[in-house]
Amino acid sequence: DPLGITAQPFETITRKENNKLRRTYARIEQIISEYDVTEIVVGYPKNMDDTIGERAKACEEFAAALGSMPKICPHFHLSLQSGCNETLKRMNRRYTAEEYLKGCEILRKHFENPALTTDVIVGFPGETEEDFQETLDVVRKVRYDSAFTFIYSKRTGTPAAVLEEQVPEEIVKDRFDRLLKEVQSISAEVCSVHTKTVQRVLVESVNDHDDSLVTGRMSNNLLVHFPGEKDLVGKLVDVRLDTCKGFYYLGEMVASIRV
Repeated sequence: DPLGITAQPFETITRKENNKLRRTYARIEQIISEYDVTEIVVGYPKNMDDTIGERAKACEEFAAALGSMPKICPHFHLSLQSGCNETLKRMNRRYTAEEYLKGCEILRKHFENPALTTDVIVGFPGETEEDFQETLDVVRKVRYDSAFTFIYSKRTGTPAAVLEEQVPEEIVKDRFDRLLKEVQSISAEVCSVHTKTVQRVLVESVNDHDDSLVTGRMSNNLLVHFPGEKDLVGKLVDVRLDTCKGFYYLGEMVASIRV
């Protein structure tokens, strides 16, 4: 059966520990050569302690190494949280919006049309309208395939719970609605480009809502629902994508099973 691999993200990468990346690349290549691997999910190094230049260099090496390997699905989930540097500092995030955008640029350099997804929080304590507009600016620049959007929720015992300038609920709700509208509009445009094309799909399961359909994923992580039997699960098939529904497609299988 096809095999998927998940590599957990590193907690810390320093100049002396960059060989961790190289060992990971070597291990991935070894697994690919030994098994019938159809998908690999690799966590991006986080909380790196080097300078901005060194972090950019590590990111470039990371993307270049993955881009040279076979069977890598070009889907990257890069958690943004906020596009405002001041908000990121208050969140204790150790990157800037500029570094984040550079990382997206590097991935697009080494992968053809990579799928980028993210998480965004609105209403974090101290967030102003200007801060929120900076988040929208990053969303428009990156043009995510999809995004998980959240309203900040005050939780007792967390550092953020005691921060001053808690944002009024009605303002947070308004910002959330505007962000969601922007994300959905961009996603519909980005994802619809595959309409009427034939794409390889890994079948994952019988559809939860209609057992005459099966559900699979394209290499960019988009869901596809199409007529099929249970014995297709775990197989790779070619599917014509007839209708885009925003975050998923409806289609028809058009070719024999790829093992």
